[in-house]
Amino acid sequence: MTGGASGMGESLVRAFPSLGAKVVALDFQSERGLAVAEDSGAGFVKCDVSDEVSVSDSVDAATDLLGGLDVLVHAAGIAPGSPAESTPLEMWAKTLEVNATGTFLTNKAAFTHLKDNGGRILNFASAAGVRGLENKAAYSASKGAVVAWTRTVAQEWARYNITVNAIAPAIWTPMYDATRTPMTPEQLTAHDAHMSTAVPLGGRLGDAEKDFVPVLVFLSGPGARFMTGQVFPIDGGTLMMR
Repeated sequence: MTGGASGMGESLVRAFPSLGAKVVALDFQSERGLAVAEDSGAGFVKCDVSDEVSVSDSVDAATDLLGGLDVLVHAAGIAPGSPAESTPLEMWAKTLEVNATGTFLTNKAAFTHLKDNGGRILNFASAAGVRGLENKAAYSASKGAVVAWTRTVAQEWARYNITVNAIAPAIWTPMYDATRTPMTPEQLTAHDAHMSTAVPLGGRLGDAEKDFVPVLVFLSGPGARFMTGQVFPIDGGTLMMR
């Protein structure tokens, strides 16, 4: 599981071992990632998802620790913001490198361990990658690439009994708290008013433990064996995929 040191990845690292799963978390933040893993009964391997050698070595190491690989949950990603016309090339390149190339590299590395016995790959897409998101052009483009990649390899790797799906989550995390913190009272009021209509179920982002983890448990398990190439929104009805 990548991105296990924070956010939604952390919530999965903390939840899955208690449900009987053997988990190894991968993250670039080694100190935080190791602390979360040790606190949750999971293993940890440092990984830079944008670096091919790091990904290959860390996925190999994680597979050795697990004694095999059944599921890759690829949660690592970044979400910088900027108006499209003033998006710096450096931001664009870094966002694509982490989000799109990171998906490419981790999925390929997992494939080498899954191709003989099948398994699951779950990538993190976003509503931004389906319909775009203002002031997040680089992020939207990177997540659009994740969606297209997921649907393509789902077709190619089906012959190996590997399912490849993506989720589009809208979940309340510490990162979202950090986004809200600098808002003025007026901005926060306007933001919450927007959310009240943007999210039909409840008018706010979902809860990681109640709304997010159970879906990932299902998609990682045998009940999802006949589902592939899909994007599953976990967002209270915001995206409503067609």
